[in-house]
Amino acid sequence: MARDPRYDVLFEPVRIGPKVAKNRFFQVPHCNGAGYRDPMAAVEMRRTKAEGGWGVIFTEQVEIHHTSEITPFIELRLWDDRDVPPLAKMAEAMKSHGALAGIELAYSGINGPNLYTREVPRAVSAGPILTFTSDPVQARAMDRQDIRDLRRWYRAAFRRSQQAGFDIVCLYGAHGFGILQHFLSRATNQRDDEYGGSLENRARFLREVIEEGREETKGEMAISLRLSLHEEGPKGFSNEEVREFIASHAELPDLWDLAQGTWEKCSGTSRFVEEGAQEALVAGIKALTPKPVVGVGRFTSADAMVRQIRSGVLDFIGAARPSIADPFLPNKIDEGRIEDIRECIGCNICVSGDMTQGISRCTQNPAFMEEWRKGWHPERVRAKGESGSVLVVGGGPSGLEAARVLGMRGYAVTLAEAGRSLGGRVTQERRLPGLAAWGRVADYRVGQIAPMPNVEVFFDSRLTAEDVLAFGVDHVCVATGALWRRDVVARYHLEPGVMDATMPVYSPDDLMAGAGPSGGRVVIYDDDHYYMASVLAELLVARGCAVEFVTPAAKAAEWSDNTLEQGVIQRRLLELGVTLHLNRAVGAVLAGGVEVECTYTGRLGVLDCDAVVMVTSRVGQDGLYQDLRAREAEWAEAGLRSVRVIGDAEAPAPIAWATYAGRRYAEEMDSADIGDALPFRRQVVGVAD
Repeated sequence: MARDPRYDVLFEPVRIGPKVAKNRFFQVPHCNGAGYRDPMAAVEMRRTKAEGGWGVIFTEQVEIHHTSEITPFIELRLWDDRDVPPLAKMAEAMKSHGALAGIELAYSGINGPNLYTREVPRAVSAGPILTFTSDPVQARAMDRQDIRDLRRWYRAAFRRSQQAGFDIVCLYGAHGFGILQHFLSRATNQRDDEYGGSLENRARFLREVIEEGREETKGEMAISLRLSLHEEGPKGFSNEEVREFIASHAELPDLWDLAQGTWEKCSGTSRFVEEGAQEALVAGIKALTPKPVVGVGRFTSADAMVRQIRSGVLDFIGAARPSIADPFLPNKIDEGRIEDIRECIGCNICVSGDMTQGISRCTQNPAFMEEWRKGWHPERVRAKGESGSVLVVGGGPSGLEAARVLGMRGYAVTLAEAGRSLGGRVTQERRLPGLAAWGRVADYRVGQIAPMPNVEVFFDSRLTAEDVLAFGVDHVCVATGALWRRDVVARYHLEPGVMDATMPVYSPDDLMAGAGPSGGRVVIYDDDHYYMASVLAELLVARGCAVEFVTPAAKAAEWSDNTLEQGVIQRRLLELGVTLHLNRAVGAVLAGGVEVECTYTGRLGVLDCDAVVMVTSRVGQDGLYQDLRAREAEWAEAGLRSVRVIGDAEAPAPIAWATYAGRRYAEEMDSADIGDALPFRRQVVGVAD
C-alpha cells in the first residue's frame, strides 16, 4: 500500500545543526532497564527501531562521571574509555538504517546519591539528595574548581561520544534530574557567585558546556538540549522563564528537546493524561527560535502528529513509549498500514522495569528488550515447525497473542472462547474509569487475527477435557485466565478470615460485570496494591457510594510508584472524598462492618459499612488444564502431543505478563528441549587479572 499524502510532511528531512534527520520521527531518550548490565539487549532494541524507520534514535541517560551516579537504577555509563566499545555498538545499530544516533549525557548532581561509587555527591547548591527513595545523603555545593572539573568531564564525554560514532549529543536538563536544570532553576540554585542569581548567570554553565562541546567535536556533532517545560513551585524553572531563556539563547543548541515538568508529569499514564497533553506548554516556543523543536505527548495518531507539524507547534514528533509499543510505527505510516500500528496503551509498565531494576517490558510489544536476549522481533517470526495444528482455549491477552503469533508462523490455529467476545480481562477492564486505552491490547490482536485464513475463532465454546481430546489437534494451549478472590487472602493474610454471611462481599469481577453496591458506605480492601482498587473506588463514588479505602500499605496503590502514578492516584482519591485507612488490614467481615487491624501494633477496631469489595489476589482458572493432565494416558491415542497452561491461568500477573506468555508459547512451539539451559542470552562480567 502507498502512503497517504496527508502524512507526507512527517517524512520530510529536517536539519539539526551539521546533521540531517531523514524524517520527523524522533525517539527521545528513554530508560529500559538494561544500562551497563545488559548493553547488548539495548543495542538490539535500538537496532529494531532503526529498522522500523525512526529518523532520530537516542540512548537513555548516560552517566558521564563516577562522581554522580543513580544506583540502584541501572543506566549506561561513560566514565572512561572502556565504556566506549558497547556504546559504539549501539551507535552503529542506530545508524544501520539511516537514522541519526543520539546519546544523552547526564550528570545528576543533587539527584545522584552515589551509593555504588561512594563519592561525596556534588550539586549546584548543598542539600539533601532528591531521589525516589529519599536516601539519607546530602550533596555538597560545588566550588569554582568543581565547576571547572565538571566542564572538563563534559568535554571528555563529548570526545568519547564522537569516538563512539554518535551524531547528536543531548544534554539532559529535564524532569528535575540533570544538573543543567539544577543550574537554571532558582529552586536548586542558591549561589551568589557568577553562576547564580540572574537567569543570565544561571545559564552560564550551560553556555560554557555547549561552547566547549562544539570546540571539542570541531562542530561535527549536533547538540540538543533537553529541558523541562515547567517546574512547579515558587522558585521552579517555570514555563514563563523557560520561554525567556529560549528567547535569549535562541541559537544556543542545534535543537530544543522539551519535556513537561517532572518525569511523572511528562510520562503520565493514559488513565490520567490524554494524547498530546503538553501542547499548551510548548505551543509558541517555535516562534522564539530558528532551531527545530521536538516535544512528546504519547503520540499514536498520525493525524495528531501531522497537526503538531502543520500548526507550527513542533518540528519533530518525539516519542518514547509509542516507539516501544511499536518500533515500526514510522514504516507503517509510510506504507499505508495504519491499522497495523500497535498503539501504546499508556500503562507505563515499561517504566516499571527501570524502577524495579529489572529489564523493561511492554504490554503491547512482548518483543521489547527480548530482541537480543531471545531473538524475538516485533514484526517477524520463525516459520512453523513440524507440528500442524494448535487449539488455544481462551481469548484473553495471552490466548490472543499466542493465536496471533502461531498464525503468523503458519500453524492451523483454533481459538475457542467461552464467551461472546474476545479480550478476556481487557474487555472488562477497558470499561472502567480511565482504562479505555487498555482495550487496544485486544483490538490490535483481534485485528491482526481476522484476515488470517489459518486462524479460526469460535465463541460460546466452553470446552471440557472430553471435548479437547476429541478435537484432533497436535497441541493445546490453555489460556483461561483468572478470577478475583472474595476473601482477604493475599499478602497480609495467607488464610481466609471470618466472613459473616449477612454482609454483601464483592470482587472486582462482580463490579466489572455491573453488580455490586449502588449507594451506601462501602469498604474497599486493597491488598493488591496496583491500580484495580483505586479504579473501583472511582466507579463506586460515581455510583453514589461513600468509600472507605483500607490497605496494609503506607499509601494507596503502592506498587503504582513504579508506573509513576501513585501520587496522582492518591490525590484523585482524596479529591473524590474517599477516606483512606493506611497501614490497616481487614481481618474479619462482620454483620455490620469489618474488623480492621493496625499492621504495626495489632490494635483492632471496627469500621461500619454496608458492603465490602475485596481487591486481594486472583486464582488461575486452570481446571481444564488439570483435567487434561489427569488424562495424560489418553493423549497419544487422541494425537495430542502437548498441553500447556499459560498467562493468568498459570499464575496471575499484570497484562504485560500475559501477552509475554502468549508470545513465548508461540515462539517456542516445536523448539528443541533446552533442558536446564537458560532460555535467554545474558552478558556475564569477566574477571580481571
